[in-house]
Amino acid sequence: MATRTTVEKAAAERVTHKRARPRRNELGVFGGLAHLALFVWALLVIVPLLWTFLSSFKNNTELFGDAWSLPAELRWENWGRAWDRAQVGRYLLNSVIVVAFGTAGTMLLGSMAAYVLARYRFPGNRAIYYLFVSGMAFPVFLALVPLFFVVKQFGLLNTHFGLVLVYIAYSLPFTVFFLTAFFRTLPTSVAEAAMMDGCSHTRTFFQVMLPMAKPGMISIGIFNILGQWNQYLLPLVLLPADREKWVITQGIADISTIAGYESDWPGLFAALSMAIIPVLLVYIIFQRQIQSGLTAGALK
Repeated sequence: MATRTTVEKAAAERVTHKRARPRRNELGVFGGLAHLALFVWALLVIVPLLWTFLSSFKNNTELFGDAWSLPAELRWENWGRAWDRAQVGRYLLNSVIVVAFGTAGTMLLGSMAAYVLARYRFPGNRAIYYLFVSGMAFPVFLALVPLFFVVKQFGLLNTHFGLVLVYIAYSLPFTVFFLTAFFRTLPTSVAEAAMMDGCSHTRTFFQVMLPMAKPGMISIGIFNILGQWNQYLLPLVLLPADREKWVITQGIADISTIAGYESDWPGLFAALSMAIIPVLLVYIIFQRQIQSGLTAGALK
């Protein structure tokens, strides 16, 4: 009887092993396809960036001759011409100022709103949360005309302060959506212990809960920096007249137009490279923090 039971168990294990083998093979095929798709996607991103950087050191003859050839020499005068004559330095400084204040305001207001919506129960909690979330479904270009007149009536047209306020308003929905889910994963016992020790709600948030949400704050902060740095429609509408206050996206568009008339395509690619480098450095430096923040929010 014992021998029969052993034989039956062995047969069942063989059947289970045969059923599991195709499953592993299937996963291997999907894994290979996923790696292939990621490789193709990496090429689609990296190749244009490398081509832009290499083109910034070429002259017009090399650009319109063999576009994929390496530059004969490193022509740094292309970068100097873009920096001085095209005023890329001023545009970069304006972008840094606007994005710095816009991201700081977004993170401060967004984290406070998300913490309250995630931790406190009051009438209208869900309604306010859904109002924030609905802002992500509202296209920017639909609000450009009324937004122009609203900012103009407040006397903030052609000012960096007005652009910063609009950046904050349009970045808040996703920030609140992301951080609300993250704050819900934090342990309630820590906040309760802080309150028992005499901490106020404000002190509990800034000194206890906000440091615990650091991975999520870094992740959403980088997303806000990238989104605001690459914004073009809002600066185009809110900073139409004063060239001295233009941000980098407006400057690049203007340089592109001028390059078509002056045939200064190397200068255009040099300006594009200068606009890409700061964002690329930010992502490279904070890459691990972004991944850890997204993973922490998912695992908790």
